Amino acid sequence: MTTSDTPTDPQQLRAEIEQTRAELGETVQELAAKTDVKTRAKQAVGDATGQARRTLTGVKDQAAQAAGVVAERASTAKQQLADSDLPAPIRRPLPLAALGAAAAALIIVIIVVARRRRS
Repeated sequence: MTTSDTPTDPQQLRAEIEQTRAELGETVQELAAKTDVKTRAKQAVGDATGQARRTLTGVKDQAAQAAGVVAERASTAKQQLADSDLPAPIRRPLPLAALGAAAAALIIVIIVVARRRRS
């Protein structure tokens, strides 16, 4: 009961058997990996951690960029006030300091929220 696909040479037959065994072994390993819940859970945690770190890095970059823009605008506004013909009491930099403090507080809040989400 031989078919045309079955080799008649013993060497070819042994090679085909070895190849089939190797393929079967790989299939068994793949199935075993799918049933290993502990390893899959660790991998999911690792993936989530990596995503959280990427998000946190993005938030930090955005906060730093926003702080730079605010600082630049505050510096420009301060210079414009200093160059203006307004009386000295009106040119006080107190509103600029408040704006800078608000920007710093915003950055701190963003970082704290991002850290809490991560943990």
